Amino acid sequence: MARRYRLGFALAALTLSSAILSTAQTQAQTYPSGKITLIVAFAAGGVADTLARMVGQGLSERLHQNVVVENRGGAGGNIAAGAVAHAPADGYTLLVTTTALAINESLRETKPFSAADFKTVAIVASSPESLLTGPGNPANTLADFLKAAKGKAITFGSAGVGSGSHIAAEYFFKKIAKIEATHVPFQGGAPAMNATLGNQIDLLATTLGGGAAAQVTGGKIKGLGIAADKRVAATPDVPTFAESGFPGFTAASWVGFFVPAKTDPQIIATLNAAINETVKNPDVRKKLSDIGFDAIEGSPAQAEALFKAEVGKWGDMVKALDLSIK
Repeated sequence: MARRYRLGFALAALTLSSAILSTAQTQAQTYPSGKITLIVAFAAGGVADTLARMVGQGLSERLHQNVVVENRGGAGGNIAAGAVAHAPADGYTLLVTTTALAINESLRETKPFSAADFKTVAIVASSPESLLTGPGNPANTLADFLKAAKGKAITFGSAGVGSGSHIAAEYFFKKIAKIEATHVPFQGGAPAMNATLGNQIDLLATTLGGGAAAQVTGGKIKGLGIAADKRVAATPDVPTFAESGFPGFTAASWVGFFVPAKTDPQIIATLNAAINETVKNPDVRKKLSDIGFDAIEGSPAQAEALFKAEVGKWGDMVKALDLSIK
């Protein structure tokens, strides 16, 4: 009797597993068949939001479905990330976020998710971290600035504690340049930029993406250096850190699209293909370049590898600086 019971239970479990697998395969084959929601981890008007709407339009055109952008800012991107991590893994809810997702893995002591809760669909654009200074500063390059700063107390601002710009700059000063620099956090990029324009701080740590590139090319602020392998098209006159005598240090902010980890690989491949086609569009590439971003294309495997590498890279910097946020 017990043996028949165990056999019946096993058959029932096998039947249920087969049914679940069959349903998942059917969903992947018919995907997409309804509205797709892009949950942006930051407020409307920011870089993540801008790229979400740009890519969202392309997704809608290529997948023939309505794509909705929903902003859920707060907690350094953790509110949106937590919502998507626990959303149905059906491809209809995507997280659009920045380097913050990789940074928060080691920076935030408490969060409602881990990096393992996501699969990377695509990382679509990247912009290097940079150091800028106000128009009143006599230095024109990072090398000039650091030479003049020897033995002096200098200040650098950023959009907030724990941002990629803050971490990259503090790591550069403490671990590479060996310069004493005090961080001045601001509540967002705009007030940090205004303080730099007003010569209230010595340096601004920020990505070129967004408004910074336009301020540099417009001559309103000086670009001293970028943490990249090569100069970028938006600011061709701004040298790399390597050109200033600090080779090997690169750091960038990117925008990526993520889904819950259990999402079917076929669905991820469908989304990835549509996103890549969107990013290949010359108009999209020009818009990205104009705001200081380089477009990125690649397979889901390449995007996942890049994300994992970023988790490790930023984690190393966070640990070296002994930073944490509860």
